[in-house]
Amino acid sequence: MDPSERRVTSDGGEAARMREDWNRRAREDAHYYVAFGRRNQTGGEFFATAAEQVNGLEQELKRLRPRPARSRRALEIGCGPGRLMLPMSRHFGEIHGVDVSDEMVARARENLAAIPHAHAHWAPDSDLAAFASSSFDFLYSYAVFQHIPSRDVVFGYLNESWRVLKPSGILRCQINGLPRSAKTYDTWSGVRISADEVREFCREKGFSLLALEGIETQYMWATLRKGPCWQFARPAEPRIRRITNAQNSEPAAPVSGPFSSIALQVQGLPQEADIGNLAVEVGGALACTCYLGSPEPDGLRQLNAYLPPGLPSGLTQVELRFKGERFCEPVALRLIPAGPAVPRLKSLTDGVDLLSGTRIVSGTIKATIEEANRPELLRARIDGIDAVNPDLFRTDPRLPRHELNFDVPPGAGPGPAEVEILMGSRLVGRVAVELA
Repeated sequence: MDPSERRVTSDGGEAARMREDWNRRAREDAHYYVAFGRRNQTGGEFFATAAEQVNGLEQELKRLRPRPARSRRALEIGCGPGRLMLPMSRHFGEIHGVDVSDEMVARARENLAAIPHAHAHWAPDSDLAAFASSSFDFLYSYAVFQHIPSRDVVFGYLNESWRVLKPSGILRCQINGLPRSAKTYDTWSGVRISADEVREFCREKGFSLLALEGIETQYMWATLRKGPCWQFARPAEPRIRRITNAQNSEPAAPVSGPFSSIALQVQGLPQEADIGNLAVEVGGALACTCYLGSPEPDGLRQLNAYLPPGLPSGLTQVELRFKGERFCEPVALRLIPAGPAVPRLKSLTDGVDLLSGTRIVSGTIKATIEEANRPELLRARIDGIDAVNPDLFRTDPRLPRHELNFDVPPGAGPGPAEVEILMGSRLVGRVAVELA
C-alpha cells in the first residue's frame, strides 16, 4: 500500500480520547485551553488574542486566485469556540469549522450566531468526511495538530485537505516541528512532524509546498497549494532580477545569526515551481528554501532561503536550480561577517496568566531570551534571590530563542519586585514586576 494511502486511516481510539479530553477542557475553561492567555478570560479578551494569527492568515489570502470574497469558501480544522472563524468570516461568502469536541462546537455556534454564513460542525471521527471534494478555496488550522497524539490522524487531515480543496486552493496549517522525543504523546503535547516529512508528503500527494516557516519549532507553519500556481503575466525569460537580505533591502547578508537569510526576486518561474523543486546554491552549498511568494502583476515571485552554515565572507555566487537543472544565470551576493551575539530579554510575563503581563499572579514567571550563546548559564533572580525550579527550553534554534520558566522563591512578595535575567555573571535584562 502506498504510504500516503496508509495515512488516510484515522484511529478511532485516538479520536475518542481527543473528544473526551477536549470536552473536559471546554467545560472547565474553553477560553484558557484554546488561547492559553489566562484563566476565566472575558469574551473580549479571548477574541482579542486572535489578532496575530488572523493577520498571518490574511496575508496568505493573497495566494488565492482573484475573486470576489462572497464567492469563496473556507474551512477551519479544529475551530474550537470560533476564535478565528469570527474574524475570518469577513473574507468569505461561506465559512465552515470542524472540531472533535461537541462542547467546543456548541460554544462556536453561540459565538457565531450573528453570522449566517458561518457554520460549526462536530467531527467525532477527526475527519472531513462531511464535505464534498473540491469544495473549498482556503483551509487553515492553528494550534490543533500540535495537540493530536496520532500521526495517522494528522496525515489523515492533510490527505483530506487535498480532497476537499479546489484546484489551486490553499492550505495554511501550524504543525509541531520540534525534534521527536522519546515521550508518549498525548492530547496536549501531541505528535511532532519534521520539515522533511512535510516535504515528502507534498511530493507524494502533489501539493505545491510554498512555505515552511519556524522549522524545528513548536509553531512551524506550512503553506500548501493544490496543484500549480495561477499567473498574472505571460512567462518571461528566466532571471534573478534582484537579491537582498530577507530581513531588509540591503544587498548583503551575514554568514550566520538571525539575519542570515536571503530573498531572490525571480521572473519566469514555471507554474509548478515550489520550495520543494527549487534549490538555491550559495557558494556551492545548498541553502534551505523556506518561502515562495505569489506572483506579482509583472510576474516576479519572491523566493526566500536560509544561508547554509560555514560560508566565508566576501563576494559569492548564487545559483537557482529548478528540478535539479540550472534555471538561469547565477548572480553575485556579498556575504559579510556576522555581528556578535547580543543576548537580550525579549519578554517577561506571568508563566500561566500571560495576559496579566508583569503582574505575577500564578507564582511562576516566563522569560523569553534571544541570542544567548551560552544558554546553559541562563538563570533568574528576584530581588537578588535566586529563582526556584528553573526550566530552560529552546523554542527556536535559528535565532536562537530560549524560554526560561521559573518559580518565585518562597517569602517573596507581595508587592513590587525586580526580576533579573543573567547569563553567568552578565546581566541580560531587568524588569520591574508586581508579585500578587
